[in-house]
Amino acid sequence: LKPHSWNPADGPFTEAGLRAKLESLGYRVAKYVYEPGSVFPDHKHDVDKIDAVLWARFRLVVRGHMKVLGPGEWIEIPRGTVHNASVMGDEPVISLDAVKL
Repeated sequence: LKPHSWNPADGPFTEAGLRAKLESLGYRVAKYVYEPGSVFPDHKHDVDKIDAVLWARFRLVVRGHMKVLGPGEWIEIPRGTVHNASVMGDEPVISLDAVKL
C-alpha cells in the first residue's frame, strides 16, 4: 500500500493540478466532500479507482493495510479490491474520486 504524493516539480499543489494529473493517467475525476464522522465500510468497485485528498485527512484500509492520506496524497485501488475509509478529525475531507476510463 504505497500512496503517491504531489511532486513540487509538477508545480504548486492545486485542485486543478491534481485533477489534470489524474486525468492524464486516464481517469475520470469527480470532487466530493465527506463530512467529519463519515465512514465507508468494507466495499469494492468494478473499476480501477484512485482516492485523492485535497483537504484534511482520510483513513483508508486496503488489503488490510492502513494509511492516512493528507492533502496532495492519493492511492490506487484496483477493481475488485475490498477496502474501507473514514474521515479523520473535525474537518470535512475534500476528495477527488477518480475512475479508470
